[in-house]
Amino acid sequence: MPPVISVVGHSNSGKTTLVEKLLAELRSRGYRVATVKHAQDIDLDRPGTDSWRHVAAGSEAMVLATSDRAVLIKPVRATPKLDELVRLIGEDYDLVIAEGFKGESAPKIEVQRNQTGPLLADLKGLFAVVSDEIVETKARRFTWKEIKGLVDLIEEGFIKPNPEHLAVYVNGNPIVMTSFPKEIVRNLMVAMASSLKGAGEPKTIEFRLRRGP
Repeated sequence: MPPVISVVGHSNSGKTTLVEKLLAELRSRGYRVATVKHAQDIDLDRPGTDSWRHVAAGSEAMVLATSDRAVLIKPVRATPKLDELVRLIGEDYDLVIAEGFKGESAPKIEVQRNQTGPLLADLKGLFAVVSDEIVETKARRFTWKEIKGLVDLIEEGFIKPNPEHLAVYVNGNPIVMTSFPKEIVRNLMVAMASSLKGAGEPKTIEFRLRRGP
């Protein structure tokens, strides 16, 4: 799974603005970045539309495809966990930036403005704060004019240590592995893929197995 960081903060603190600035700087450095946004509601399959009719008739998942984009509509019983959403995005990215998800374990950047109140309390994994005033924090503090410095920190701390992504899921659950079993799995997958006729040099490898009904 690609490295994930989350941008959090009070409502109207500037989370989306920061995500935009991070995306622009990261893209200028040649990185491929995906984003995840926590929202209260979405209006993609209004009642009466064909997509709504598919889901209402019992489709477990429905993809809307146009000439330049695709949208997955998948009914859920509860808000999906961040790692589940990142899994849907796939492994093709250098970094995933999530907006929101303050209760998740992903490393976090908090956006704080004087008019929106103090820093969030009991925030786990906070490594940076973007603020327009001096705040008491053990995390690195950046002003809005220091976005390049913040991206330097993200690049050195999260992207460069992860040039290769290996993720293993069993029954939909991510399996945490130390470096030794990761190396064994990696070498085995590369050897198997390389031995297949017509496979060529493996850049990305995907194995999926579904057993039983």
